[in-house]
Amino acid sequence: MPSTPSLEESTERDVELAVDGMTCAACAVRVERKLNKLEGVTASVNYATARASVSASPEADDDTLTGTVEKAGYQAEVIRPFVAEEPRQHATDRTRDLWRRLVVAVLLFIPLADLSILFTVLPQARFTGWQWVLVALALPVAGWAAWPFHRTAFVNARHGSSSMDTLVSIGVLAASLWSLYSTFSGNGAPAGISGLGLLLNSQGAAYLEVAAGVTTFVLAGRYFEARAQRKAGDALHALAELSAKSATVLLDDGSQHEVPVERLRVGQRFVTRPGGTIATDGRVVEGRSAVDRSSMTGESVPVEAAVGDEVVGGTTVTNGWLVTEATRVGRDTRLAGMVRLVEEAQTGKAAVQRLADRISAYFVPAVLVLAVLTFGGWFLAAGSVEESFTAALSVLIIACPCALGLATPTALMAASGRGARLGIFLKGYQALESTRDVDTVVLDKTGTVTSGEMSLVDVACGEGVDRARVLRLVGSLEEASEHAVATAISAAARAELGELDRVESFDNEPGLGAVGVVDGCEVLAGRAKLFDERGLTVPPELERQRGEWEQQGRTTVVVGCDGAVLAVLALADLVRPSAERAVHRLHRLGLRTTLLTGDNAATGRAVATEVGVGEAIAEVLPGEKVEVVRRLQAEGSRVAFVGDGVNDAPALAAADLGLAVGAGADVAINAADLILVRQDLTVVPDGIELARGTLRTIRGNLVWAFGYNLAAIPLAVLGLLNPLIAGAAMALSSGFVVSNSLRLRRFSSGTDRQG
Repeated sequence: MPSTPSLEESTERDVELAVDGMTCAACAVRVERKLNKLEGVTASVNYATARASVSASPEADDDTLTGTVEKAGYQAEVIRPFVAEEPRQHATDRTRDLWRRLVVAVLLFIPLADLSILFTVLPQARFTGWQWVLVALALPVAGWAAWPFHRTAFVNARHGSSSMDTLVSIGVLAASLWSLYSTFSGNGAPAGISGLGLLLNSQGAAYLEVAAGVTTFVLAGRYFEARAQRKAGDALHALAELSAKSATVLLDDGSQHEVPVERLRVGQRFVTRPGGTIATDGRVVEGRSAVDRSSMTGESVPVEAAVGDEVVGGTTVTNGWLVTEATRVGRDTRLAGMVRLVEEAQTGKAAVQRLADRISAYFVPAVLVLAVLTFGGWFLAAGSVEESFTAALSVLIIACPCALGLATPTALMAASGRGARLGIFLKGYQALESTRDVDTVVLDKTGTVTSGEMSLVDVACGEGVDRARVLRLVGSLEEASEHAVATAISAAARAELGELDRVESFDNEPGLGAVGVVDGCEVLAGRAKLFDERGLTVPPELERQRGEWEQQGRTTVVVGCDGAVLAVLALADLVRPSAERAVHRLHRLGLRTTLLTGDNAATGRAVATEVGVGEAIAEVLPGEKVEVVRRLQAEGSRVAFVGDGVNDAPALAAADLGLAVGAGADVAINAADLILVRQDLTVVPDGIELARGTLRTIRGNLVWAFGYNLAAIPLAVLGLLNPLIAGAAMALSSGFVVSNSLRLRRFSSGTDRQG
């Protein structure tokens, strides 16, 4: 039965809203504040993803939530779970609109700037009505192309608020109106004669090309920003698109019927043919095939799936066909959970980003006041309206806080999208912050460093005894048992010899072994104590081998037939092939490693030595794992715990950084900070490297965003910054933050870099 997420037991419900019309971090803060004023509502709004993640009581219905956003001056609609097409379409439409306006702005601004320079350098080139030519070129840019800025500024003003668009709109309108006033009143310089003179910040300039230039630069910044944000979110869309659209259900009478995947129910059987996508999570009941899981886990080699194996919805059957019984559907599937994890990660905010958002909310009004003071100060000092207007206009344009709002979310979007492709899922900014100080990695042995399944690794036969005969006898006997050791022995014998013989008079000896008749021979298999109780002696050479294997931490089984000891078998929970490479890379990252196991000290030491772990803590009961983590923390260590089972959940939650590896249990996944879905253990250092790289990128973004404003605003106040250059610099600032974040999309596995 699929486990029920604990969130579903709560009376609260989670709602995702697509919010349209936000243009800067201040907008996101305003929407967030309005939603949080509703009783029983907790909301977080992300400007970069244009989404609001809302936890609401039943009283706050969808209409109430969307209505609240609309009253704040924006549009909103509820996103259906795991349907990525709607918000993606919004982003596509916005990008196209920005592109159209940008093309018009560029086509008109270039001749406007050229003519302005020409008329400035060569006054004799002017002709009757030349001013009207410049006005005709400028007004469509300052009006139609800049309309999104004016519209948003007007809506904000109607609600008594302001945003980045308020600054842009006021700057563009002020420059345009001043130029028109100069043209029709005859005061100041003729309209448009700013070109080269304005670039040199000379006096007597009017500002038609400033209005057009600022509009063009800001539109260009917005367009490339929107494209980059859409690219950063493409991985989420691609992940959601992995799901099958329909399933071929196998009915009780053997007939097949195709249904939409949403109609699949737990317990139903469905068929997947070669090249088809597995419709939902399930257990194979018939057939055999290699399954390509690369799109979900980053594994390059397909994994064999046969009867009894678990398969994951969204993966592809390559060379066979499978009949699968659905075990999870809808929101409970692994794919849905992965999409949910990426969405949650992309809506996260760092503490410093929340501070930046709060600053942005007050920043715009402060800039408006500063622009007025700058104008007044320059007018009192110089007595020139031209100089005063230039300085104030530069302040309005350069101070736009767009980069502040993009610093964290764009990096999280890029990192979470790339991580999903590599089988790494970041659960928000907290996971990134935790990786910064971690110095010790505690690895749970069973199921994490090892496969968690017993395997036959060696056979020592007595003198003159045939190995094949031993395997046939003991394999046939153990096939009647359900014990993990017996299952491993029978599987190894079947793989080497094919069909086994039928066992008769089978009798299980709890805690000791089993006895039965195979091919007329009474076969005995189990611990040495079982043979001692029956007065049978293990030959010295076999006894010596048994002792050596047990010192190495292996499990031994003695095999006898008709009163004679034939052989000793060695079994082990095999270490994953990737474990040694993973530990080596963790050490290269400067991390200390510790192995945690419930096995005896000899087994713990043997496994630790094999993979290169520095310390082994053995004979730890499941409930004691969390105590080990807390003890290490009490000693001053910052601990990352890597585990996969139900009994690992307390330790994952208690650790400074919890990493759930492989398929994992639901409770372990809920407790972890990073979910690592590949079975390859090198995903552990990959996850830590990705998290640390993302954290560095976010910090670099914030340093740039804050530093840019702190450095540029004083230059504008002092009159040292041209408005055109201010517009270009503001657009480039946002572009830098977004492009810096997009570098995370090129993050590659350490194994790939080494190979």
